[in-house]
This record gives sequence, C-alpha cells and structure tokens, in this order.
Amino acid sequence: MLNYYFWINKGFMRKLRLIIIQSISLIVLIGFTACTKEDTMESDQQTIQDPDPDPVAQSDEDTEPIVDCTNVGTNSTRDTDIPNPRNIGDIDDRSCYANYKESSILGKFWGIYNITDGSNHIDAPNTLQPRIERSLSRSQATGAGSYARFRGILRILEVGDTGSFDTSGSYFMQAKGKHTGGGGSPDPAICLYRAHPVYGDDGNGNQVQVSFDIYREQINFRGGSGSAGRTVVFLKNVAKNEEVQIELEVGFRQDPNNPSQTIHYADAKIGGEEFNWNIPEPERGTESGIRYGAYRVRGGRAQMRWANTSYTKDEVN
Repeated sequence: MLNYYFWINKGFMRKLRLIIIQSISLIVLIGFTACTKEDTMESDQQTIQDPDPDPVAQSDEDTEPIVDCTNVGTNSTRDTDIPNPRNIGDIDDRSCYANYKESSILGKFWGIYNITDGSNHIDAPNTLQPRIERSLSRSQATGAGSYARFRGILRILEVGDTGSFDTSGSYFMQAKGKHTGGGGSPDPAICLYRAHPVYGDDGNGNQVQVSFDIYREQINFRGGSGSAGRTVVFLKNVAKNEEVQIELEVGFRQDPNNPSQTIHYADAKIGGEEFNWNIPEPERGTESGIRYGAYRVRGGRAQMRWANTSYTKDEVN
C-alpha cells in the first residue's frame, strides 16, 4: 500500500516538475520575443525619425584656381539653364566661368552661382559686370496693395575683393523698377543688397573670408547711380556658409500721412531682422521687380548658394 502511494506521488511530482519547466520556458520565450519586438520597433522609429538625407555631399564650395573663363562655363546665350531648375525665375547668365548647377547638402537642393572678375563674355568688354541672376515677373500696378515678394535661403561662400570698399563686394539680390520722366538706365536698379568680405585666420596663418557685412545700396533719386546717385547703408553681418533666411518685398502701400498718396517701398528681412526702406519719388514708380543670384565681382570670385526659393505678387490698380 505504501509502495502504491509512493509511486503515485512520484509520478505526480514528475508531472509537476515538467509543468514548471514548461511554464518557465514559456515566460522566457515571451520575454525574449517582447524585447526583440521592442528593439525592432525602436530601430524602425530611429530609421524613420533620424534619416541621413545626404551622407556624401558636405561642401559645394569652389576651391579651384580663379580664372576668367572655362570651356564648361562659356555659354553662347544668356538664357542657358539646366532642365527643371529648383530655383525659380528666368536665368540671366553673363559669365563664362561657370554655368548654373545644383548641389544637395543635408536635405536641401542649392542653386550654385559662381562668377569671377572679367568673366562677362556676353556684353562689350569693360562695360557691364559679370552675373548669374534669376529674374522674376514684375508687379506692374501701382495701387496700394500691389507687391512682389521673394523668399529663399542664402549661403555666401565668397565675394569679390579689390582692396577698396567702393569696388569690393558682390550683390546677391536687388529691387528693380522702371519710372516715368526718364533718367538713368532703361531698366534701373532701385536698391541692391551687397556682401563685403570680413577676413580672419583659418588656423594655418592664412587670412580668409570668414564672414560678410551686408549693405543696402539705395538710390537717392530715380535713376540714381554711382556715388552721387546712391547711398550705401550697413545692415548686418552674417557668417560664411551660414544659412540665412531672406525675404524681399517691393510694392506700394497707402501713405498714412496722406491717404490719397502711396509709398513705394523695399522691405527686406535678412536672418530674421527687418530692414525696411521707402523708395524716393514714389509717384514716378511704375513697377516692382526682384532679381537674385550673384552679380558684380571686380576682383577675385563670388559664390552664392540659394535654396527653397518662392515668389508671389499682387497687382492692384
């Protein structure tokens, strides 16, 4: 009888141990599966949230020797462009140094504008400055509320330098607009935004361009040009290769002091700071326009980069 109960208890204990072992194995398996799934989800989330949009390209600065012209850059017509450019506007390429192209860095596509001293192969020698610019359609109404507005992100890598303030610096943007009564260019500039080089040590004892002072070169009267016709006003400094948010709006608004009159204005935002300016003789203005890119280099080379460009306008008679 005792042997009978002994064998029963022994069988029961064997089954109990088997059940315990199976239960422990199941718990371990579930825990491992959950951890693996959690690790997989975390890995997936990192892949989605932290992509590397461009692991290769890190710089689009031109460090080649400076020359007037290259075979690649010598375009036969001013409207030479790439198919479907990401930068908006009609191109005006008057430089035989380089043609417009684009780069991809850290998730943005940048329009490349490189010009050098003496590289204007389109116009008569020693007349007009080299440029690769884009022109936007103009607002041709003068009623209050008419405007042309451009936005983009700018990086400045290099600007022209002659050693003299009057002839150094390169333009990256300008307000354009014709006027009544004659005087000046048939397609005059109203104000131009110009970058001047600031030098510093590169760590190897060389003086290089490390930042840029931004100026507005504004007319004193309609059609004004040269030192007598324009005034140069300092705006701010930006670092080399810094991504600078840019906005320029040129238009007409009601004069708060005389509701029957309008003010012709060129209001800029550069790196979040506002630089507003009222254009002289607003009653003579007939349109508001904007160009951007790289323009003027009387010594050396200029390199501008533009991304995320957009343009809107309105016309009120």
